[in-house]
Amino acid sequence: MSIVIIGGHDRMVCQYKKICKKFQCKAKVFTQMPSELDKKIGAPDLLVLFTNTASHKMIRCAVEEAKKANIEIVRSHTSSGNALTEILSERSLCC
Repeated sequence: MSIVIIGGHDRMVCQYKKICKKFQCKAKVFTQMPSELDKKIGAPDLLVLFTNTASHKMIRCAVEEAKKANIEIVRSHTSSGNALTEILSERSLCC
């Protein structure tokens, strides 16, 4: 399973990837708005939006791409490791 994480803290990128690896998922993490974000998102199975730490422009771009490609979106106000673990657990992706 592949996941794209939009938002979050720069210092948490490695932790986000470790958590996703524990759930046997590949993750792309965008904490800052890169150029051409819409092309870099690709076609993941799940799009996680950490709304508290992402800009409105970044969220809008990600949501538009997700709707075009029919990608499931999960929004979370907190960008902690526990929040990501809970999101992945709810999708019963555990080992």
